[in-house]
Amino acid sequence: MQVTETLNEGLKRGYSLTLTAEALEAKVNEKLDAVRADFQMKGFRKGKAPAALMKKMFGKSVIGEAMQEVVDEAMKSHFEASGDRPALQPDVKVANQEWKEGEDLTVEMSYEKLPEIEQPDFSTLKLERLVVEVEDGAITEALENLANSAQNFAPREEGAAAEDGDQVVIDFAGSIDGELFEGGSAEDYPLVLGSNSFIPGFEAQLVGAKAGDDVEVKVSFPAEYGAPNLAGKDAVFACKVKEVKAPEAAAIDDELAKKFGAESLEDLRNQITERLAAEYKGAARSVLKRQLMDSLDELVSFELPSALVDAEAQQVAHQLWHEEHPEVQGHDHGDVEITDEHKKLAERRVRLGLLLADTGSKADVQVSENELNQAVMRQAMQYRGQEKQFFDFVKTNPQALQSIQAPIYEDKVVDYIVELAEVSDKTVTKEELQKVIESLDEE
Repeated sequence: MQVTETLNEGLKRGYSLTLTAEALEAKVNEKLDAVRADFQMKGFRKGKAPAALMKKMFGKSVIGEAMQEVVDEAMKSHFEASGDRPALQPDVKVANQEWKEGEDLTVEMSYEKLPEIEQPDFSTLKLERLVVEVEDGAITEALENLANSAQNFAPREEGAAAEDGDQVVIDFAGSIDGELFEGGSAEDYPLVLGSNSFIPGFEAQLVGAKAGDDVEVKVSFPAEYGAPNLAGKDAVFACKVKEVKAPEAAAIDDELAKKFGAESLEDLRNQITERLAAEYKGAARSVLKRQLMDSLDELVSFELPSALVDAEAQQVAHQLWHEEHPEVQGHDHGDVEITDEHKKLAERRVRLGLLLADTGSKADVQVSENELNQAVMRQAMQYRGQEKQFFDFVKTNPQALQSIQAPIYEDKVVDYIVELAEVSDKTVTKEELQKVIESLDEE
């Protein structure tokens, strides 16, 4: 193979690879020999068909495959010899389009290589880790929220008017044009006002009603209502209010704890304490990681592959556009303009991504099979009833598996760097931690 450099500008490289006719013929013969080993031809024993006859019969069908393998081997040899690591898949073109069997093949290859990264001295980094103690007040607040979510309803005093959030027990019968319709009637139905569980406008008309009242509720079924015979039609519901009940929080006791899967109130308090501690720690880690990324962004500087930056800028622009237009769910919209701000953010992401990948490689950071399986399991739990389909998808989709592995790998590299950095702890309140998190979201 003859290699001629045609481009050397920054990280951009171009080469002309000349693959000899002899190398191509040898590969074709190799593949034909592999086919002949299992080929049975009349008049010859299995695997003993003449090479010339095999070439005449199958030569043209294996030339393309042989050429691809020779090109792949040439590229592999080039990267091993040069030490270059392409940022993206190299662009490869056949130069002599009129190539004929028996001639040398010339291939033009171009790519951007990954930069050489000089590892910074991570011990010079000074980071601050926020620490939040779980206070009794936070535990009490969590218990009260659980009690409210497990609320009961107790009868209001006689003659009391129903308020938003109250439960009214009603009999109702719905009619359209004076005719009762199927499924529009019920007795002793407990309806929480403001729950939006009935047709829009229904519950609001019962606010202010008292036990014993007869209320005529007039509503219109939505045009997209599930029952075609009711969609878009006006209806009248004759309602008899039988009881008006006010919400009351459940008692904070062992019975409440058992409703949420705990053995006792003390056990529930311990579970809440552990959950809050984990939440605080996770939030504090996000702050610490952001500090680290900001510090690394200032600490390192190296040339970036333009192809990676352009691809990332497009992704950033697309992501931010959807955040500004949440009503657009699909991707069938016009082109999104890439601004200087998008480009700047893309450069930061690419720079830090390359640095972390290089650091992890040099430090031999690995994601164990057990860690990856646990992550897959956690994601599968989000698809209740479809766990097997999710596992099968991930198993047969390397890109999906990589998307799960990548954040685990990044976190492990971050942990490695933090261990080398100088980290001081600072105790703060949960409110102070929340303010810091909000400030990061605004940036």
